[in-house]
Amino acid sequence: MKTPVLLCVLLFSQSWTFEFIFDGEWESETVRRNVLTSNDITVKSYKVESRITLRFAHTTVKSSVLNSGPSAQSIGFNVQIPKRAFINNFTMNVNGNTFVGSVKEKTVARNLYALARARGKAAGIVRTNSQSMETFRTEVHVPPGSKVEFELHYQEMMQRKLGVYQHTLHLQPGRLVPLLQVDVYIFEPKGIKFVTASNTLGEQFADLTKITHTKDKAHIVFRPTLQQQRKCENCTESAVDGVFTVNYDVDRESNAGELQVSDGHFVQFFAPSDLSPLSKNIVFVIDVSGSMWGLKMKQTVEAMKAILDDLSMDDYFSIIDFNHNARCWSEDLVQASSIQVDEAKKYVQSIRPNGGTNINEALLKAVQILVRASNQGLIDPRSVSMIILVSDGDPTVGEIKLSTIQKNVKRVMREEFSLFSLGIGFDVDFDFLERIAMDNRGIAQRIYANHDAAEQLKAFYSQVSSPLLRTITINLPENAVNNVTQNRFDKFFSGSELIVAGKLQPSDLTTLQSFTTAAAANMDLNIQTEADIRELDSVLGTHQHSFSGFARQMWAYITVNQLLAERSLAPTASKKRRITQRIVALALEHQFVTPFTAMLVEGHDQGRAERLIADSPRDSKHGCCSATAPLSRPPPVQPLVYSNPPWLLPTVAPNPKEVAGVHEMDSDPHFIIHLPKSNMDICFNIDSRPGHILNLISDPGTVTINGQLVGSKKMKNNKIQTYFGTISIYSKTDSVQVIVGTDRINLMEGRNNHSFSWGATVELALNRVTIVKEQHVTVMIDGKISVMVVLHRVWKKHPVQVDFLGIYMSSDNKYSTQVHGLIGQFAKEPKVKVYGVHEGADPKKKKATMEVKGNKLAVTRGWQKDFRRDKKRGSDVYCWFIHNSGKGFIDGSYTSYILPQLDSFLTAI
Repeated sequence: MKTPVLLCVLLFSQSWTFEFIFDGEWESETVRRNVLTSNDITVKSYKVESRITLRFAHTTVKSSVLNSGPSAQSIGFNVQIPKRAFINNFTMNVNGNTFVGSVKEKTVARNLYALARARGKAAGIVRTNSQSMETFRTEVHVPPGSKVEFELHYQEMMQRKLGVYQHTLHLQPGRLVPLLQVDVYIFEPKGIKFVTASNTLGEQFADLTKITHTKDKAHIVFRPTLQQQRKCENCTESAVDGVFTVNYDVDRESNAGELQVSDGHFVQFFAPSDLSPLSKNIVFVIDVSGSMWGLKMKQTVEAMKAILDDLSMDDYFSIIDFNHNARCWSEDLVQASSIQVDEAKKYVQSIRPNGGTNINEALLKAVQILVRASNQGLIDPRSVSMIILVSDGDPTVGEIKLSTIQKNVKRVMREEFSLFSLGIGFDVDFDFLERIAMDNRGIAQRIYANHDAAEQLKAFYSQVSSPLLRTITINLPENAVNNVTQNRFDKFFSGSELIVAGKLQPSDLTTLQSFTTAAAANMDLNIQTEADIRELDSVLGTHQHSFSGFARQMWAYITVNQLLAERSLAPTASKKRRITQRIVALALEHQFVTPFTAMLVEGHDQGRAERLIADSPRDSKHGCCSATAPLSRPPPVQPLVYSNPPWLLPTVAPNPKEVAGVHEMDSDPHFIIHLPKSNMDICFNIDSRPGHILNLISDPGTVTINGQLVGSKKMKNNKIQTYFGTISIYSKTDSVQVIVGTDRINLMEGRNNHSFSWGATVELALNRVTIVKEQHVTVMIDGKISVMVVLHRVWKKHPVQVDFLGIYMSSDNKYSTQVHGLIGQFAKEPKVKVYGVHEGADPKKKKATMEVKGNKLAVTRGWQKDFRRDKKRGSDVYCWFIHNSGKGFIDGSYTSYILPQLDSFLTAI
């Protein structure tokens, strides 16, 4: 993501010498030196503080050092920072003289660098081969009695991998320190799911970390005493030299996004779960040239065997191994059955590295296998097709020009295919692997050729082994936002996260909405997320340790990295220049040290200007750019407009006579049955017990709709009141069940479970079942049956009532002739006659006699409520009320409609 950074020293006073080095290599052996080796150098304090706000981290490393000896000494400040981080400030104070950093265009740094070299000042580059860190090193030569204070700031966005955000701090104070402290503050408004901390410092530090964790905040503290820092009881050397890691994840709706607005910017997070994985079509392309001999090949074989074992029966695969020639284990994709996997493992085990490297032929053969399978109709249109390339060197046989190989692969790759590149060691041109992967909707990763290379390979595969979604688009209203980062994504993998950011346009809006669409294994997702534009800023203002500028910096961080990726793919020098200009402008505005900017550190000592430079030279072998998807000029943001399907009930309350439904108010469930032929509404209650499951619709072998009762908190008038607390709509034909509760809505189809809260706005389609969650939940089955469920919230401290549900069904629903249930039986309208209407004790409630189904019933004129339009007050529906739990109007007794499970069908009555 970042290239090495060069830090040089300019224009010093005669008393001091400075050297800044950031991840390069010393230019001569003569300037190598050890720092902090003298006993006369004292590290007074070493503090690290990270503030992580909504996945964006601002880290500050401070150190205070004293030269207490009689002679001048070299004092060093070494910090390892993540490769994906951007340095955005460095300050140094030497005996009261302060040097403050600011980011400048790189040309300035180069000119000052040349000036320093001309004057014979020390300058150089230091290279480290750390797997995930870069080394920032500062060295100051100061006279006796000098006190030096260093302060380095860097920023990075947390990347979610395998369900975890990982924040890594490398602690290297170099000495025993009287005050050594690490503080990590996390603020996630949606809630923190878990937080853990670990370190590689040794067993003696295992129990020294303290974690304070509330719903949305966490504070991690590591503060070993001077004695605890010692390597042994009487040692003068510090044992603190290692990695301190914080892992956490956030609470989220399983498939709803999180939209946050702050400081004139928005950030949309999207990390769905509870979805069935998409099936995969994979061609593994393995370098078996002579340079892979030994440990590299042994660990690649070990990793491949584990990866093959991880394939499921729904996956299809093949293997190509290549040196100067490319060989196919199978010319066609084969199903990942246990027999085929065992054969493939034997083949991989038998590979013996030798010869040259013909990457071009191998990749073209891999694409050919996928194209042939697609042309033959063997690839499920909802599956994911990918090529995984593992190589340790540059091409030496066949086509060896990297740009031509990239063009050849791009020409034959289809839009639905992706290429992932894994480069083993440092002999491979990683820039090329990044470009060819990004050019084909994939990513590249370096695998370090050491004892755990196999684990690195398996870890990478784990990240891409479980694709959950395809063709994801996150849109926002085009009149509300601009400068939006990449908002279209080819795939989403389990445990990862998609992030889109942008700027708000000036407006009077108080809320912002986003619209996400995606294709899952068996359904299409349409999700709407909403955020209050002012809410988060007011919250951040009350949090002492949050990073209030996170949204602005996160947008810039994502944009710069996407521009770096886009630049690496730019076909012409002029386009590269234009992109570079955009990178520089953003880096200057947001103070990021990038491959095209530098940090100028300036101070004044007795009227003399002191200047120090930090910049980032490009290293073609190690790559300068992020493995992030290219930005390619963000497409216009199109608002996703939802048009209600014709079966969805309008928001304006319809005529209640058009609906047959059930709704409970403050006692037992109230049923309202509309009889169109008689132009009459009939009402009855069901007096049952909490926990009972009542059947409402039972259409044998196809659909059953049931409701489970919950009870009031306590008795009222010596009776427990009951309400519908759960509604289940089960389509047996589609094997899909929708369970609507008062807290969550669950859509289930085998292993494919989708869950969201009442706060989400969602539209899902699974087989023939569609569910729309707006203010209410509406479920439609095959365009023939529609059901609306309404949630009624009550005051949490209400002494009696609990939250409950109402359910409404259209009289236009189409069932079979065998449908039954408390409501279903009235799909075939019975003949009803009402006569003898007369005044009752209550003049508003007239009485009469009703003849129905061969029964004569005493009925009372009354009214019930329809709450679809107004959930608080409802609208009155006048009806004839039947007493005794509908006895005489419904077939049999209401107890015949009590079922054992939510997906049960009614047996014959």
